[in-house]
Amino acid sequence: MMQVVRGAREMVAGMAPELKSGAYVFCAAGDRDWRALEPLAMFREAEGVSLILERDAARAAGFPIEAPMVLITLNVYSALDGVGLTAAVASALAEAGIACNMVAALNHDHVFIPADRAEEALGILKALQAAASAP
Repeated sequence: MMQVVRGAREMVAGMAPELKSGAYVFCAAGDRDWRALEPLAMFREAEGVSLILERDAARAAGFPIEAPMVLITLNVYSALDGVGLTAAVASALAEAGIACNMVAALNHDHVFIPADRAEEALGILKALQAAASAP
C-alpha cells in the first residue's frame, strides 16, 4: 500500500524526480475531435479544450510546435491537500530562470520544463530533494 505524504518537507524529501523520455506540447484543440489524439492530459478551460500531446503526435495532427517541453515526474505520493510541494519546486526552478508548468494528478505531481533545460532542471530538483532529506 502506498504512503500518502502531506507535509512540505516530507513531500520534497520523497519526490524522487524522474525525467521521462519524449517531448510534449500544450495545444488548443479548437474544433478538432481531440479524443483520437490520445492526449497525455486535457483540461476544459473557458476558451476551449487544452491538450498536452506528445510532440510527434501533435506535429502529425498539424498543431504548431512552438515550445516543446519534457516531463519530470515527482514520484512521491503527495496528498491532494498537501501544501508546499508545488511552491518548493516552482521556486527552485524559478531561481534558475527555468519555466515550469505543474500538473497534479491523483498519485503524483508532474513538471513540464522547456526541453533545452531538462538536465539542468532535473539536477536542481534532485538537489532540492537531497537538501530536504538532510537531517
